[in-house]
Amino acid sequence: MTIKLENVGIAVRDLEATIAFFTDLGLTVIGRDTVSGEWTDTAVGLDDNHAKIAMLQTPDGNGRLELFEYIHPKAIESEPTQPNEIGMHRVAFSVDDIDKALEIAAKHGCHPLRGVATYEDLYKLTYVRGPSGIIVMLAEALKKN
Repeated sequence: MTIKLENVGIAVRDLEATIAFFTDLGLTVIGRDTVSGEWTDTAVGLDDNHAKIAMLQTPDGNGRLELFEYIHPKAIESEPTQPNEIGMHRVAFSVDDIDKALEIAAKHGCHPLRGVATYEDLYKLTYVRGPSGIIVMLAEALKKN
């Protein structure tokens, strides 16, 4: 059997604001749709499922995010996850300039949880609280190839 990561799906409060955040960081919208009907009810496991979606891709073409804004059933608000909670809690991106990425994030009101750290002599990295409480890890390799 062959397996390949297709995308990471994230339910968001405001699809347009979340798209703006990730496209400013360098991702590209490769598709948008509004989905509903029996097939979505079956696939997602929710009755009368109806959502606006957008698929975004990293510039290298290897990473994709699928963003969902639920129309029905109503989205359930929850407390933003913490890095030590069980379950999926972050999306990580390599960037070539972490300071520039943080400037872009700040324009969207998104700031590091604590600061920028250096891991050994390999990476500068940080966790940023993004739109809808999404934790986004940004990492800049210190040794450029």
